[in-house]
Amino acid sequence: QVQLVESGGGLVQPGGSLRLSCACSGSSRAICNIYNLGWYRQVPGKQRELVAISTSSFELIYADSVKGRFTISRDNGKYAVDLQMNSLKPEDTAIYYCHVSLGADNFWGQGTQVTVSS
Repeated sequence: QVQLVESGGGLVQPGGSLRLSCACSGSSRAICNIYNLGWYRQVPGKQRELVAISTSSFELIYADSVKGRFTISRDNGKYAVDLQMNSLKPEDTAIYYCHVSLGADNFWGQGTQVTVSS
């Protein structure tokens, strides 16, 4: 099994930055180094949406809404993935979830709240 724990959320003013981190633990944490690993977000009443992902072939994919502002990076030595978020906008406000997947296997973290407000 694998557990995902997110950290780094909080309240930030528009235009500010935050860095989210997701650490993998458990007996199967090695999958975080080889599976698709990324970040999703969700606001109340809306579907969870992809933010950014580092694929199993290490391709980086971003939602159009965050391209040029967010950067995803894997740290295989720490079984972790970070999301650097710059130039934050109020519409980035959401709960951000870490996710690891390959085929039918997928695991979610508990989420971390990001609020962008003045």
